[in-house]
Amino acid sequence: MTSYLAPIARRLGSRRLWLPFIGPALLIAAWSLLVESGTISPILLPGPVSTLKHLWSVTVSGAVAGDFLMTLSRTVQAFLIATVIGVPLGVALGASESLYRSVEFVIDFFRSTPSSALIPLFMLIFGISDFNKIAISAFAAVLVILFNSAYGVMNAKRTRVMAATVMGATRFQVFRDVLLWESLPQTFVGLRSGISLALVIVVVAEMFIGSDSGLGQRIINAQQIMNVREMYGSILAAGVLGYVLNLLFLILDKKVVHWSGRA
Repeated sequence: MTSYLAPIARRLGSRRLWLPFIGPALLIAAWSLLVESGTISPILLPGPVSTLKHLWSVTVSGAVAGDFLMTLSRTVQAFLIATVIGVPLGVALGASESLYRSVEFVIDFFRSTPSSALIPLFMLIFGISDFNKIAISAFAAVLVILFNSAYGVMNAKRTRVMAATVMGATRFQVFRDVLLWESLPQTFVGLRSGISLALVIVVVAEMFIGSDSGLGQRIINAQQIMNVREMYGSILAAGVLGYVLNLLFLILDKKVVHWSGRA
């Protein structure tokens, strides 16, 4: 029976390898169809082949490398600041539900406020500086990370907390050995969302706060002179950066929180 099912299993496994490529293939096909059918003028939306060729040429020549690395650097700096503040504060608030409820409105209010709307405020505080872009991005990310860390602690399995208490564990031991570990899956959700949001706000800040580097600055400059291949190529570069960062956190999540979802 096993030998009979083995070829089927191999075929299914080989098919799964192709599944991640279906979405990009459909996207490129739809993109090509829009351009070739004349639905959208090639002046406004160049074909995917032309755009990808341009992106490849500026990547190989190194023309986009400086802006790519600058956006990555700002995103990582903002994310690290948000993590250092958000995780400990979220865990501390989550350990005391009454304390969290007392500040819940403030957290939810600013978490629900579009961070890009606060750019003028941050410009008044920090001026037109590089740190301004990092600060507004860190502010946006810290709220998401804090929220998820707090709820990770508050939603820890009560049976495990009760079991540890019954076995004589102190409140600190329960917090350290049960609540912290139970909160990790939700915390990683916050970290993944946080780094994605940090990248979005950094790119927006590079576009609208005086900047001479970064993918956002590259996109807005290309748009202003109607260099559409450059504009779409830079957008794709930002998308690739976001995808890679998200993929890295997915891998890290599976490595660190490998027990998530198990009883």
